[in-house]
Amino acid sequence: MSYQFDFSSITPAAVAVLGHGMAISLQITATAIVFGIVWGTLLAMMRLSPSKPLQWFASGYVNLFRSIPLVMVLLWFFLIVPQLLQKVFHLSASNDLRMISALVAFSLFEAAYYSEIIRAGIKSVARGQLAAAFALGLTYTQTMRLIVLPQAFRNMVPLLLTQGIILFQDTSLVYVSALADFFGRAYGIGERDGRIIELLFFAGAVYFAICFSVSLCVKRFQKKATA
Repeated sequence: MSYQFDFSSITPAAVAVLGHGMAISLQITATAIVFGIVWGTLLAMMRLSPSKPLQWFASGYVNLFRSIPLVMVLLWFFLIVPQLLQKVFHLSASNDLRMISALVAFSLFEAAYYSEIIRAGIKSVARGQLAAAFALGLTYTQTMRLIVLPQAFRNMVPLLLTQGIILFQDTSLVYVSALADFFGRAYGIGERDGRIIELLFFAGAVYFAICFSVSLCVKRFQKKATA
């Protein structure tokens, strides 16, 4: 007997619950993009700096996080960050710190990937501009801030946005910390109503619609930038 699909579980009330979950997913995505780009930029500048200790630190950081599965990083921070915050700020063990743990984990993890994108963007700027800036008496930091990074970010925007799409998809992995994001809430509703297949299908369709739409916008932006 074939399986009978029933999407009646997707009621207005369920959609409202899923909306709260989507808000969590988007919050994690936006926070990780902002902090990931900021920290990733600093890491990229360290790797390209003349200071060997900074190069070693940034290289070790990037290689470490790019060699570990994201789900494992989320588990580590889910187990470590709450205990650390409770000890430092004398918080009660009853405080729910899962969201903070997820934000920290995603931000630090994504910074390693953004760092490589930004480093490639920096290296795409003609080296003659760096030599000219140094000849004018600008420091390394001033050269990066005033000359190199503005041009590099213009070249990197499509890649940064594409990485943001991947990050949004990866937010579904917060289920390992029992955080009720969009995917977690969809699975919970499906499990409650005995309609897991329907809710996961619906969740997949929503992820596809969002990611595909943003991808089209990125491609359109890239065409305009290169025109």
